[in-house]
Amino acid sequence: MPRALTGTGLLILASALAFGQSADSKLEFEVATIKPSPPPSPAHFMIGIRGGPGTPDPGQLSYNGFPLRFFITNAYDVKPYQVTGPAWIDSERFDMVAKVPTGATKEQVRVMLQNLLADRFGLKLHHDSKDSQVYELVVDKSGPKFKPSESQADPPAPKPDDAAPPPPPGPPKLDKNGIPNLDRPGMMMLMTIGPSGPRAKLVGKGQTLAELANNLGNQVNRPVVDKTGLAGKYDFNIEFAFEPGSGGPAGLPPLPFPPPGAVGGAGGGPAGGPSPAPVESPSAESAPTIFTAVREQLGLKLDPKKAPLDILVIDQVNKTPTEN
Repeated sequence: MPRALTGTGLLILASALAFGQSADSKLEFEVATIKPSPPPSPAHFMIGIRGGPGTPDPGQLSYNGFPLRFFITNAYDVKPYQVTGPAWIDSERFDMVAKVPTGATKEQVRVMLQNLLADRFGLKLHHDSKDSQVYELVVDKSGPKFKPSESQADPPAPKPDDAAPPPPPGPPKLDKNGIPNLDRPGMMMLMTIGPSGPRAKLVGKGQTLAELANNLGNQVNRPVVDKTGLAGKYDFNIEFAFEPGSGGPAGLPPLPFPPPGAVGGAGGGPAGGPSPAPVESPSAESAPTIFTAVREQLGLKLDPKKAPLDILVIDQVNKTPTEN
């Protein structure tokens, strides 16, 4: 179920970097409606995805409160910083409800979403490549400050008829330090919004350093590549303040309003391309930047580098979707 981001929200992190396949015009949702979202407010702002293949409700897919950039990244299986287009794709938000054909796979649903965006928004785009700042995750001179996971073995694969156990209802249980307790391997983020702006507690259990690097890339709005040379799986937690201009937490879109008491709010990149990569700076009084937190709390370091980055360039898109 979508949750209102009004102070604290739990975000489950999962993302992929490779470009998706080209759209197959024969793959379509049985029925789909897409319309502008109601105006958000700090007191009531709903954002989330539910349903679709691999969930308890595979026959219906719903998006609530997402800007068009997020629809495009999900349709083409890319990161937000890999899409360039007009500035409004970060500000205009939409709701979508679609009936998914029986037996459709996640990959087929992505193509259905591509076709829906082309049909309703007239979306046309092409692939390109440009030099961009990226980060390499390396071991700092102080050495790693996290421990190998107690369970290095992968859980047994579920049987076809087994349903995935649902997560416990409500927010996660917190320890005495306010860190979420994970009862299974995974990665979660607890986000709080206070006078100094959004801050996060990122917790991992039984995760590889490559998985950590992938999710750090969501926070710095740039690719992060694991160069630590550390194999195996680890447990860790890290607390930091979000960087201005780095987009929303965990790859989600930026909030459409400033946090209470904050000066301005998180924003996306300019229309011509990804926003400048954030630099280490004392931008928050109550929490370190992600760069400082990675070094001091994990014993790792984010080294800036230059590398080619595959991007999607929007050639044409309409601001208002056609009739459902």
